[in-house]
Amino acid sequence: MTARDDGESIGLFEPLTVSEGAKSRPHLNDLALSLAEKSAAFSSSLPPAIADSLADLVRAMNCYYSNLIEGHNTHPIDIERAMHDDYSDDAKKRDLQLEARAHITVQKWIDDDGISSSPFSTETICDIHRRFCELLPPELLLVETGNGDEKVSVEPGAIRSRDVKVGRHVAISPGSVPRFLARMEQGYKSAGRIDRILIAACGHHRLLWVHPFLDGNGRVARLVSYAALRSAISTKGLWSVARGLARREKEYKAHLQSCDEPRRGSLDGRGSLSEGALADFSAFFLETCIDQVDFMSGLMQPHKMRDRVLTWAREETRAGMLPPRSDAVLTAILYRGELERGDVMTLMGASERSARRLTAALIKSGVVQSETSRSPLRLAFPVELAMRFLPGLFPED
Repeated sequence: MTARDDGESIGLFEPLTVSEGAKSRPHLNDLALSLAEKSAAFSSSLPPAIADSLADLVRAMNCYYSNLIEGHNTHPIDIERAMHDDYSDDAKKRDLQLEARAHITVQKWIDDDGISSSPFSTETICDIHRRFCELLPPELLLVETGNGDEKVSVEPGAIRSRDVKVGRHVAISPGSVPRFLARMEQGYKSAGRIDRILIAACGHHRLLWVHPFLDGNGRVARLVSYAALRSAISTKGLWSVARGLARREKEYKAHLQSCDEPRRGSLDGRGSLSEGALADFSAFFLETCIDQVDFMSGLMQPHKMRDRVLTWAREETRAGMLPPRSDAVLTAILYRGELERGDVMTLMGASERSARRLTAALIKSGVVQSETSRSPLRLAFPVELAMRFLPGLFPED
């Protein structure tokens, strides 16, 4: 059955971005440039091996906060357990663990350069939704239709075939969604670096305004913006805007609602929607990104990170959980990024057997990882230790 198209004008969600001539544009350009510079400086400050380990943790963090915005509070440790196939016996908690794992899997696909077209292309948007929803348990794919107790199942990657209303916003007819997505793809395709950063913000709202899917639009929009930022400024997955949006959730949602409002007179752009509201949201979005880069940069300052890791290691050694000289090995890994297994014996000044025992203890503790039994040792950031090494990354409770 063909979805109904009411023939809405594409101009209904214009402007797609803040125009060059807008009064707010110089400030937005400055924010975009500042974000690019700060993100690049942070990325280049970390040894590649430590950056890769941090990116693994950031995926769990991004998943936690993005799902939290949707009202799904899954404890970070439960998220980590899900990534190791350790699920709760409680059905509801298990479903949320599966949801978290789905989110992390999709973000890992993005981080591994899985996207072959532009982030705001119809193909990418539908692919992200499909990949996410295919991994969800059936219970989380059921949504209420508004007709009594009737529920329907969301089809992964499929454009909605029903009308939807989100708050006060009545979304466009289902049959018109492909036309609006095509306009987004065309409008966001050719852009310079500054424009591409702004598009990550502007497109975030415009995608939610279209509301292409029956459910999952919020997480898809955040993943699409994540991909757009990663493409525009090479974030390397070391920070995420989702934490900042979740911490300012009321403000975030108020801005999104404001962007749904019509143009406020002749000085408010030339589209149907308010350009001023879109500019305000874009500034909020970019400021939140900058705040998160600054937060992660502060946490990863070498001397502060070293002090936190070594304090933990010495406590574990005194408790008999780690062998003596573990702190020396961790110090070397922190300075070099990774450490050849053969160097452990030299650092310890002990036998090969003692070096193997220390290496095994560090790996078992979760603070060190290695791809194979012969690969170099790298620092790891398991969630349980992240609470100690990276305070404030997750809520303390």
